[in-house]
Amino acid sequence: MSPRNSDIEAGDIDKENINNVEVIANADKPNAQKEAPASVATLTPEERTKAEKALVRKIDIRLLPMIILMYILNYLDRNNIASARLAGLEEDLGLVGNQFATCVSILFVGYLLMQIPSNLMLNKFGKPALYLPASMVLWGIISTATAAASSYAGLVVIRFFLGFVEAAYFPGCLYFLSAWYTRKELGFRTAALYSGSLLSGAFSGLIAAGITRNMDNVLGLRAWRWLFIIEGAITIVVAIAAVFVLPNFPRTTSWLTEEEKELAVWRLEEDIGEDDWVDSEQQTFLHGAKLAFADIKTWVLMLMILCIVSSASVTNFFPTVVQTLNYGKIETLLLTAPPYCLAVFCAFANAWHADRTGERYFHVTLPLYLSVVAFIIAATTT
Repeated sequence: MSPRNSDIEAGDIDKENINNVEVIANADKPNAQKEAPASVATLTPEERTKAEKALVRKIDIRLLPMIILMYILNYLDRNNIASARLAGLEEDLGLVGNQFATCVSILFVGYLLMQIPSNLMLNKFGKPALYLPASMVLWGIISTATAAASSYAGLVVIRFFLGFVEAAYFPGCLYFLSAWYTRKELGFRTAALYSGSLLSGAFSGLIAAGITRNMDNVLGLRAWRWLFIIEGAITIVVAIAAVFVLPNFPRTTSWLTEEEKELAVWRLEEDIGEDDWVDSEQQTFLHGAKLAFADIKTWVLMLMILCIVSSASVTNFFPTVVQTLNYGKIETLLLTAPPYCLAVFCAFANAWHADRTGERYFHVTLPLYLSVVAFIIAATTT
């Protein structure tokens, strides 16, 4: 063998070794070379479309009904204080001046403190099927405990901790959905989730009307106390059921086949360039926060949501506003339901059209323009 041939063969061997080292180094990363798994790569376009539709339908059936129901209860337990006001809470606790408004707003202090830390913990923990129901059990217990409040100070403390624990749910759900759905699918699913808050507004008035009419002074308890006891107990029961229904992330879900897991993960890698969740070792508390705060869209959306939540705080006083129309307590509570039903329809229609067309800007801003007009009309109506 000539020296030249020896050099060539040695070079080939070295090159092969280098390639092997690269493969081994990236072996612990999901699809490091961005090649589709064999079970996905062998599908024809028609088979891929059919498989994705079946997978998304399976995910929808398992995720959406439960997370919507949980969000309905999340908002019910947060906003039932507005209905409780008409059922005698303010008089029984001797609230005066702006004390009721303070009890309403203190919830958001706890809520703000816990939102980001909660999502960081969820990302690290990697088990939303346990994390979200566990937080739900806690807020259900706290909401039920509101029935035992006997003073302004006690109600303030309870409301603060209710917000602190409830903060885990909505941002956690948004992150949860993003780990299952592609961007073109998220709009409608997010609207479906948010419809829970709107439906809760409708149900809240109906439930409160029934309890106020039929349970005042039952077993010596005022109707507003029964309102917190019944709704809090329902929350705890649903939370326990959610443990057995909700999945974790695509890689760790037992009710998907291996082929479905690979397709579910690969869909996200195609859509955004990476899988959202791999394992707890590869997640850090600060990495996601750094990515979020470095994105200008985060700050714009933060400002928008600040304005939306601030303006929507009127819903905490909606029954009181309706009562100024000189209806009775029961009629007032029933009349709070129709606007929320209309809002659900509009939210679904807007989200469906946004996903269908792929347009986002006007689907986000046009409803806000209409809201500004509506607020002006409401403020100038006498």
